[in-house]
Amino acid sequence: MCIHQLNLLAASNSLPISNFLGKQHPIEAHHLSSICDIMEKAMVSGDTCIIRCILVVFQVVFKFFFSPQTERNRDIVRRSGLLLWQLLMAPRDQICSEIQKEVCLAISSGLNILYPGEAEINNLLKLVLTEGERNSGLSQLRDVILTNLAEQLQNNRFGSEDDDHYRLNDELLHYILKIVVRESCVLITKCQTVSKDDFQRLLSTVPAASSCLRYLMAVQNHLLSNTILIKPDDNDDSDSSLQGETLKVQELKTSILSLATQILTGCDEVLEMLQQVTTALINSDISDREQRLKGLEQITKATMLGHLLPVLLTSLMHPNLQTLTMADALMPQLVQLVLYTSQTALLLKTQSPVFSELNSSPSCAPEQKGKQLPDERMLEEKEEPGFLTGLKIPAPWAAGKTVETVHPVRDNYKFKETVHIPGARCLYLRFDNRCSSQYDYDKLVIYAGPSTNSRKVAEYGGNTLGYGSRSVLGTGWPKDLVKVEGDTVTFSFEMRSGREHNTPDKAMWGFACTVRAQESSEDVSGGLPFLVDLALGLSVLACSMLRILYNGPEITKDEETCQELLRSKLLQRCQWQVEANGVISPALTPSPSPLPLTIEEDREFTYPSDVLVPPVGHYFDLPRIRLPPGIMIKLREISGRARPQFRPSIK
Repeated sequence: MCIHQLNLLAASNSLPISNFLGKQHPIEAHHLSSICDIMEKAMVSGDTCIIRCILVVFQVVFKFFFSPQTERNRDIVRRSGLLLWQLLMAPRDQICSEIQKEVCLAISSGLNILYPGEAEINNLLKLVLTEGERNSGLSQLRDVILTNLAEQLQNNRFGSEDDDHYRLNDELLHYILKIVVRESCVLITKCQTVSKDDFQRLLSTVPAASSCLRYLMAVQNHLLSNTILIKPDDNDDSDSSLQGETLKVQELKTSILSLATQILTGCDEVLEMLQQVTTALINSDISDREQRLKGLEQITKATMLGHLLPVLLTSLMHPNLQTLTMADALMPQLVQLVLYTSQTALLLKTQSPVFSELNSSPSCAPEQKGKQLPDERMLEEKEEPGFLTGLKIPAPWAAGKTVETVHPVRDNYKFKETVHIPGARCLYLRFDNRCSSQYDYDKLVIYAGPSTNSRKVAEYGGNTLGYGSRSVLGTGWPKDLVKVEGDTVTFSFEMRSGREHNTPDKAMWGFACTVRAQESSEDVSGGLPFLVDLALGLSVLACSMLRILYNGPEITKDEETCQELLRSKLLQRCQWQVEANGVISPALTPSPSPLPLTIEEDREFTYPSDVLVPPVGHYFDLPRIRLPPGIMIKLREISGRARPQFRPSIK
């Protein structure tokens, strides 16, 4: 097994042995042929020890020492591939699981050598994805290949030349997604079908992700990271660079839209199964029904609903992905998912103690109703309990933010940090009882604002442990809450003295402080149930996409430039027709119009409701617009035409 350990060490790019092995000369064809001869003899004699060793040798050779450049080398590669497939497809009673695992590792290590073309690799992956459920060897090979591809994508998160190799085509992604959906549905169904002991064992194994799910997570994170986190190069402002970045971003957005559509469709199917299982458990009479309903949320987190959907929802809220194309394509699926998650969360809510307390027993109901005010009774009649009934939505800052120095502080140590909690009227600071510094001038200063130029609130320093200055500033480090007005506080700490040789760590511990927007932490919630959180996240995204659809396309630069022309009633009275070549021109033969004959330019005019949309194919005489005298005078001056003179007729 020394060769196996060498292979594992070589797999790490950070170790020197990897560079050493990568610089070795390729193995000659007759040496690989000898290795194949040894493998054939071992397979005939059934020597499992020799077979395992040769399989490990294959892994090292394929990864570092072989290059199929000549025809003879390609023949040896085909021979090696046939031997590996014979072992992989052998019946389970003739091959042990350890050998099968080594075969999969060998094929995965030599994937680009055994299958040099993209079409050959795609055919192999299609085989293992479609037939893997019926053959354990193909299933294990699928898991090994997808796990390796997922690791490569994670290592190249921000793009490289090998992206196309690690990212599979849409057809293979569709097969992988079907497997993930099926695995998720089977996992949820087990909450209802397995025995009590098996259900407890199931809870102890989740939320482990399968290889297919891990690969989808890697692809999703790779696409989203490249779209959201990468910023353009400010130093390169050439046209070719900008055009290339625009094309790359558009390709990434197209890929994200395609993947998001498939993921949301798969989540729709999984949520439908979750709703069915939840309903079946509620209506069942099994002894451990409550435990299964509680464990159902943990099981759900292990599916694609927990591994894929939350990251996707959060990323789709980024401005780079808040586009009209995304909203138009994803809105129907988002609405369906909101309905499924809300209904399922409400089903689980009806079984929780909070809901049971709200819906108290009938014997107590009359007394409670008699004590209620009329407005409360009216509100109770109108409102129906939803999945948020009795739940407190936690604020991000409810648990508080901890600000602290290193422990213990060192010589010349400086620390500065600002905490901002939006919407807070005041902040409450609670200090750790271990706060101390060597001398009283090694102090912490607190400012009510975003910088040290803000109003000073207090300063603390020193210790009462008998070391250093043996005193403290003022009344010492606070044991009660410190109130700071406003929503921002700044901490500034500086260690000015050098540490004395007899000063222990506890006398130079530094400080730690928790900042909250409320006086006590009694209202701090431990978080929302998973499905409730998911329903809220989907609702927020759906509302955001709905706003984009309502606003429509963004105003173009041409529209901004021509705003004054578009508001002009002179242009609004024109009738336009489309010529055969697509050019828009004024209508030449207007027909009678039911509109008024004259419209004042400086007055607001409202078209009659019955003539807002003229019949298709007809043109109308639009009303004459009466311009103010000043404009008419200017027009006559420009045109050089005088005002017509009307002479009285002579009878």
